[in-house]
Amino acid sequence: MPPKKKIATVVRIQLKAGVATPAPPVGTVLGPHGVNIMDFCKAYNASTETQRGQVIPAEITIYEDRSFTFVLKTSPAAVLIKTAAGLDKGSGEPHVKKVGKITRTQARDIAQAKMADLNTHDLDAAEKIIAGTARSMGVDVVEG
Repeated sequence: MPPKKKIATVVRIQLKAGVATPAPPVGTVLGPHGVNIMDFCKAYNASTETQRGQVIPAEITIYEDRSFTFVLKTSPAAVLIKTAAGLDKGSGEPHVKKVGKITRTQARDIAQAKMADLNTHDLDAAEKIIAGTARSMGVDVVEG
């Protein structure tokens, strides 16, 4: 078994799926670490082609020899909530001005999709986390 590579750093970045380019923010995040930016962009775009247009976070592990690996995460909860509610953005004053509504069923569906990235294994707790995120965006969670 070959010796393990030494990890230099771990970088997290959120990009639109299928359309990553070497321009900022990719270049400014990976450039200082000496990573081949075009190789990352090609690999990321190939991995996310089926989800084109969505925001897909990646956790990039950069090794001392300037090679890298990356793990894709699920879309941020806020993005999924905005999509479910049909919004462009959340409220600037979330507890005063409400901008939309999602149903409990939609919140549960989002929680199931995000389950791998949340810090719980209980679906009810995950649904509460999503409902809290929605509340902080000015989106009400209603029965239904």
